[in-house]
Order: sequence, then structure tokens, then C-alpha cells
Amino acid sequence: MTDSQRAFLSLMAGLFTLSLAAPSLQAQGAKPAGASPLAAEIDKLAAAVEPERLEWRRYLHQRPELSNRELETAKYVADRLKSFGLEPKTAVARTGVVAILKGGRPGPAVALRADMDGLPVREEVDVPFASKVTSKYDGQDVGVMHACGHDTHMAILLATARILTRVQDRLPGTVTFIFQPAEEGAPANERPAGAELMVKEGVLANPKVEAIFGLHVFANVPAGYLTYRSGSFMAAADTFEIIVKGRQTHGSMPWRGVDPILVGSQIVTALQTIVSRSVDITRAPAVVTVGQFQAGVRFNIIPDTARLVGTIRTFDEQVQNDIHARIKRIAEGIASGAGATVEVTITKNNPITSNDAALTARMLPTLERVAPGKVRESELITGAEDYAFYQKQVPGLFFFLGITPAAEVGRAPANHSPFFFVDESALLTGVRALAHLTADYLSTAAAR
Repeated sequence: MTDSQRAFLSLMAGLFTLSLAAPSLQAQGAKPAGASPLAAEIDKLAAAVEPERLEWRRYLHQRPELSNRELETAKYVADRLKSFGLEPKTAVARTGVVAILKGGRPGPAVALRADMDGLPVREEVDVPFASKVTSKYDGQDVGVMHACGHDTHMAILLATARILTRVQDRLPGTVTFIFQPAEEGAPANERPAGAELMVKEGVLANPKVEAIFGLHVFANVPAGYLTYRSGSFMAAADTFEIIVKGRQTHGSMPWRGVDPILVGSQIVTALQTIVSRSVDITRAPAVVTVGQFQAGVRFNIIPDTARLVGTIRTFDEQVQNDIHARIKRIAEGIASGAGATVEVTITKNNPITSNDAALTARMLPTLERVAPGKVRESELITGAEDYAFYQKQVPGLFFFLGITPAAEVGRAPANHSPFFFVDESALLTGVRALAHLTADYLSTAAAR
């Protein structure tokens, strides 16, 4: 996940509602997927691959790499895929890896995705395989850590690939395994990146993918639980930058200049009225947050400029466009009244992550068989995921896997924390979920 997700991670302790979505979804007419004839064998293979899955996860955890720098990670992943008998393609979307498994029986094509990049976070977790890696990020020396669980995603998808290659001759269709770089976001001069670039380079086109599945581990969701939501699930994430241009002067004589810090402060305050007074929150929630305020170099100098940077989260395109217009109008109005000027830049990053309703209804019984009594509907999540770029092309189902021991739920360090901890016992559920979703979807689609 991107750094944009920090705003919602603290909400995860309250993710669950006791009602499941199956009745309302099935009422829409979607035919649920039945268990594949391979189901029992998949479970046996999933249990058998656990020692290797654990080894892969810990190896990758010790060796995280930042976005678009996942060269050694990609090599490790590709080598494992080759050992399964696959022929992976590397350097996709710069450092991504893609492998295609052609089943022994005719059928449609599906895709499974895992992200590969780590975060500029220095690990503080006391485990033998903790990361000691350091690197450069934005000109600074930083520690690097898989603080959002992408190491687990890769290990889960590798294990899934291992399982499905073992039943390849009886698999009715094709599976594309996508190991994606730069989910956390790449430098501006390296965009597009991540899922957006993967799509542009055709990972869903040859073979033409009919549906895509993906998961993400989540702190403060009980280990082994699965959470999902039909329709809009995670927010669109946009970035805004406001450069306030004043006129420099001595701090003792403010009347001889135009103070961009004061103007910037008024803009920060006024931006808070957009959601509280202008957005119909009964229709869709929204967030406007200023995360950076940079100005000045000395206590007694009023500077020329101030820089504000923030994030916008929305679940509705009309609301999104309205907020963009209001930010620009507010900043320009306040600056003009103070004798300053502004430059406002708003960049659309990740679209809304939206699970296809029919696909969700169809595959929900599979999730419930994988984790009986442990599947819950999620609230809307104001964090963002570039998985949304795949869903703009084909129907997709994205869900969360809980990785926090039950006794720690509500107080465990969140994703992106240097203390982020994964209960590895939960990962078997993730492997089984992806493998069964694939087999169930292909078997029911082939029977149509």
C-alpha cells in the first residue's frame, strides 16, 4: 500500500460488521461459484508447501527494496517460478515479473496479483529475520522494511503458483501471475508506474484476462479473517500542492512584505471547511488533509514562499471533481485578498478500488469455505490501492487478510509502522483463498 493509506489504518480494529453480504449480493442474480473438483487436493498441496512459503517470506522480508528498485526481489521471484516449471517474463513495468500457467483443459483466463516493494521505514520488530537494509529515499538515508506486508503477498502468490502448477493438467483455463513493483508509489520522474504501467504494458491482454483476484494483509484484523466489500471499497487518492508566493521582508517589519506563512495558514484552515460544510457526507465520505507545510529558513525572516502538500480521498467522481475545484478557488481567493499569489497543482493518483458486484457475489461462497465463520464485510476504507487500475480494465475482487493475534486486535502497530508484525499462521488462509478462488472461478466458467 501507498503512504496514502496511513490515514485509515487506525480504523482497522473496527472493520467488522456482524452481517455478511451474501444474501444481498446473491439477490442481484449472480450465480455462486461451486467448489472445484480440485478443492481437496488444493488444500493438501497448500499444507505441504507451508515450509517453503515460510522460507520465501522470511528471505524476502530480510531483503526489501524500494519502489522501482526491486531488482533482486524480481530475480528471486523469477527463479522460484522457473523452479515450478513456468517461464516468467521479467522487467515488466521496469522491475515486475509475470508468469503464465496454461491449464490442461480449455477455459477462461484469470490473473492473480502481488506487490513487491518495501517502504522507507527502519524496522524495529525483534525477529531473527528483521530487515537491516538501508537505502536512499528522497535524498535521505533511510532504513527499508516490508512494513506493509508485500513480502507476505509475494510468498502467498508463489505458494499459489506452486499449487496450481501441480494440478495444471486438470486446470480448465489460464492463470497470469502478476508480481508488481512500485505499489507504494514511484518518484515523479518514473511515472506511470506500478499497476498503471503494468496495465499499459499489456499484462491483462495476452492472454485476455476475464477476472483478477488480489489480497492484502492487514493489521488489527484477527489472524485468518477475511474482509471484503462489494462495489466501492477503497478511496481514490489525489495529491495537491499549493505554492504561496508572497514578498520577503524582515520579521520585525511585516508591513513591508507579504507573509506567505500567514496566507498558507489561512488556506489550511479554510480547506477544512470543504468536507465539513460543502460535501454531502450522507452521499459519500471524503477527506482533505494537509500533510506538509514548508516555509522559511530563519526565525526573523518572513520568506518569499510557502508550500502546502496534501491528499484528497473520495468515493465518488462528482465529489472528487467538486473538491478539486473548491481547493483551487479557496487558495486563489485567500491569496488574492492578502496580496499574494498561488499555484495550485492537483494530481490524480489511484482511482477508486471497486469490487465488481457480480464477481463478489459469485466468489463469496469460496471465501466462506476457505475461512468458515471468519468472513466479514468491511466498512469503506479511505486508504487507496493501485490495484484499482486492474479493476478499471476487468472485473476484480480485492480483499483483506487479517494477520494480528486476536488478543492484540485494536492495539497492534498498524501497516507502515516500524513495529508492523505478521502472525505467519494466517498466511495459509491467504494461499488457500487465492488458489480456491482461481480453481472455483475457472471450473464454473468452463462449465458455462
